[in-house]
Formats: sequence, C-alpha cells, structure tokens
Amino acid sequence: MNEEPLRLIEDARKLGVSLDESQAQALLQLLDELTRWNRTYNLTSITAREAMIGGHLLDSLAAMPFLQGTRIADVGTGAGFPGLPLAVAEPSRHFSLIDSVAKKIRFVTHAVRTLGLANVTAVQARVETMVPPQPFDTVIARAYATLADLLGSVQSLCGQGTRVVALKGLYPHAELAELPRGWRLEQSQRVQIPGLAAERHILSFLSQPG
Repeated sequence: MNEEPLRLIEDARKLGVSLDESQAQALLQLLDELTRWNRTYNLTSITAREAMIGGHLLDSLAAMPFLQGTRIADVGTGAGFPGLPLAVAEPSRHFSLIDSVAKKIRFVTHAVRTLGLANVTAVQARVETMVPPQPFDTVIARAYATLADLLGSVQSLCGQGTRVVALKGLYPHAELAELPRGWRLEQSQRVQIPGLAAERHILSFLSQPG
C-alpha cells in the first residue's frame, strides 16, 4: 500500500474511525475528482492536497461517532462533505446529500457514480422546502450558517428522536444562547483533526417535547 492511504488510515484511527485499504483509496479518489472538477466549477477554496485530506476527509470522518440510525441527511452538502466521506466509511447507512446549487449536486452525483456508492442519494433542493416520506435518524451539517438557522431549516426533516449534528469551528457560545424553542444541546465535543491547527467542535441537538 502506498504511503498516502496508509497515513489516511492511521489519521482516521486517531479519530476513532476504522478504514480499510479500499475505503482509503476511494476517499483519495474522491479528492482526485474534486481537484479535477474544481478547475472548472470552483467547488472548494481548499486546493492543497494535504489541506484537503485534513479539511475535507478527516474533518468529515470526525463526525462518524455522532451518527445514529440508518437514514442520514447531509444538508448544505456543497461538494459532498461530510456526507461522501461518511458514506464511504459507513456502507450500511444511507445518506441523502442535499444542496440547492446545481453544480454541487452534479459533482456529488458524479462522485457517487465514480466511487460506486450504492448508499447515497443526491438531492437538489432547498432543505426548508423538503418533506421526506419519513423523518431522518440523523441530520448533519458542516459550516451551515448559525445553529438557529440550521435547526429552523431542518425542522421538516426531523421527528421525535432525530439527532441534529453541527460541525463547527470555535465553540459557538453566542449561538447556543439563541437556540430556537424546542431544541436542546445533547452533547458537544472538541476534536483535534490530524494536520489541522484550527479548532473544531461537534455538537448534537435533540428536539424537546413541549
């Protein structure tokens, strides 16, 4: 095995995520495709290879311990993060990757086809207007405005017991003081992403009866 997939496997292990060689190769192929598409479609501002591994792949995989259930929605997925790396690492779960921007969903659809991911559905839609046939078990978002905006936007995707997971940078003290009624913070965790100096926090929320 080449050095790059070996290092990815080891760095993922530090986050409590187990990858095999084929999964690591698929994740690195995802970055190859993103780099190629980015030249034309400007899908990400992170372009250096090492920064993409930390800022896209490992940052996404860090959320894996927070997932619950089998039906996961990634809202505002952009170029497919965190949904695509999580789908590669968790083939037994199904991921709906949602974004309103056509070029981003075109890339996600291409990546799904190229990587042969049978557990991903790409959806071009405004999340606020979606009414799924049944609630998702987990709704996850990375860099999605404020917590109040996120929780307000995903209300129609959630049922009793749905967990909403937010990937943030600095701990959002001010945002937590302005949560919409009916939501409570379930847990928060500071995570150290290998290769990234920036702060990362992952927070999960549950709807609160009454």
